[in-house]
Amino acid sequence: MNHIYTMAENNFLLKGGVRKPGAKPVDLLVKDGCIAACEPSGGLEAPVDFALHEAGGQLLFPSFIDAHVHLREPGFEYKEDITSGLTAALHGGFGAVMPMANTRPVNDSAAVTRLMLEKAKAAYPHGPRLYPVGALSLELAGKALSPMGELREAGAVAISNDGRPVRDSDIFRHAVEYAATWGLTVIDHCEDESLAPDWKMNESETSATLGIKGQPPAGEALQVARDILLAEYLHLPIHLAHISCRESLELIRWGKARGVPITAETCPQYLFLDDSMLINYDTAFKTSPPLRGKADVKALRAALADGVIDMLVTDHAPHAAHEKEVPFEEAASGMIGLETAVAVSYDLVRQGVIPHTRFEELWCSGPARIFKLPINTFQPGDRADFFLFDTEARWVVSPELLHSKSHNTPWLGRELSGRVSAHWLSGLKLL
Repeated sequence: MNHIYTMAENNFLLKGGVRKPGAKPVDLLVKDGCIAACEPSGGLEAPVDFALHEAGGQLLFPSFIDAHVHLREPGFEYKEDITSGLTAALHGGFGAVMPMANTRPVNDSAAVTRLMLEKAKAAYPHGPRLYPVGALSLELAGKALSPMGELREAGAVAISNDGRPVRDSDIFRHAVEYAATWGLTVIDHCEDESLAPDWKMNESETSATLGIKGQPPAGEALQVARDILLAEYLHLPIHLAHISCRESLELIRWGKARGVPITAETCPQYLFLDDSMLINYDTAFKTSPPLRGKADVKALRAALADGVIDMLVTDHAPHAAHEKEVPFEEAASGMIGLETAVAVSYDLVRQGVIPHTRFEELWCSGPARIFKLPINTFQPGDRADFFLFDTEARWVVSPELLHSKSHNTPWLGRELSGRVSAHWLSGLKLL
């Protein structure tokens, strides 16, 4: 992070990377931090002053984008700060992240947006890059719209009220229209807060057994339906955050079949975990939206394959130990994910749920398309942002190996398969 790089360090030949399992290796020539050529192994020769790196048959991915993270700065630096969050992103294979606006002060002004960008540039001038998500409403209160034009000019790439859904549909409608005038897409946390207020988990047999108030899936799906109808009426895009249940998927599928300009994301936790895992009141599994049932997990996996879900995100949500090591109903919701997401979600490829190319699309070209962000396609002139993924590496998730300030993950103490072994950004080897 504090290393002073020379221009010579972003001129090199990487030999023997594999773009997908079973494919022949490729060599990658990088000049001045950009892709110069990518050809079958043995077809490229590096100039005499270029460095040589060996990929050793590991998977070669373009740097991924995490379009939904919480980096906590400004205001909650004891959980995470921009430097620690970007360090976690680097080690997790992410070359770009989009932090939400629920900071203190809220990112509802150009000054906060610029502060975040300045902090990121100072910590990692060559990336990972930070693309702020501005607040939809002032103080995230859902009453008065934020100055979206100022946020856009300061560097915001999207608008969201994050975990505080906008109840007033008229205000939300005007937010979508106003955001569109500035080329911004609204990201909506879909939840009808009037249905089962103050819920703590999914409403199910498990919640009944535990005696904990649950949120029915309709609590999410009702607002998904509203957003789809508004997007169709306005002919404007709305992006649906961290979808978790079957009912929402059925509505999204219906909307897309009608040509409604909606897109949707989900997270690894909703593809691998379900609410039965809360049976011992383990707060590491407490999230918002909550983990749903096994049938929802199955439906979400199918939605990845058929295109109903457009991209994957982590919803990286760091919390300090004292906010999680309390009675279940008092614990904060959320889990970290930047450093485990690629390893966890690559099991979708191993299990045949989705092909390798779809996996890369969900983490890279999908979010890039929706939010108009640059990515590396391994074509000449592309910025040399890429990482190597060792599918054979096995590692136990532990506080010592995590770079986030917080360690609230249900995978703590578990062995994962696959790990990012090296990461180049702007052609510089930062990991």
